[in-house]
Amino acid sequence: MELEEFNALGEPAAADVVRPCVEIDSFVETVVAGRPYADLESLLSTAAAQTDGWTPAEVERALAGHPRIGERVAGSGLSARLARREQSGVDQEDAAVLERLQEGNRRYEETFGRIYLVRAAGRSAEELLALLEKRLGNDPETELQVTKEQLGEIALLRLERLFGEEAQ
Repeated sequence: MELEEFNALGEPAAADVVRPCVEIDSFVETVVAGRPYADLESLLSTAAAQTDGWTPAEVERALAGHPRIGERVAGSGLSARLARREQSGVDQEDAAVLERLQEGNRRYEETFGRIYLVRAAGRSAEELLALLEKRLGNDPETELQVTKEQLGEIALLRLERLFGEEAQ
């Protein structure tokens, strides 16, 4: 989408554009309210400033819209399409890797009570597994912070893809 087109949208339509990036109302509202944006950098700067203030409850709610790493992403909406693209480094035909990811996801969920969220874009399945193993050693407070940071990276990457050169 062109940034000028986004700037011209009504609030509800603009919110619909931003929401697939992260399902956090305060983020969507602030990014929409910050319009008009002169350029992509100012949009990303506004968005990045919002990620630090996310509460644990907001992070937990936002995780509901994310698939487990290694699972086939269902749906046809923008969020699903973005997630499929982000997880393209995971070979869906490699049964051994998928089994290791499934087991790691199970251990993570038992340990932390939520899905393992990581910025998968640009990372191989082996990298995702190594990060998972490392993060299983975190205490709950540290891991919540890491999860929040990863969620922020995903949100910014999605915004950049929606409005950056790739979208044109």
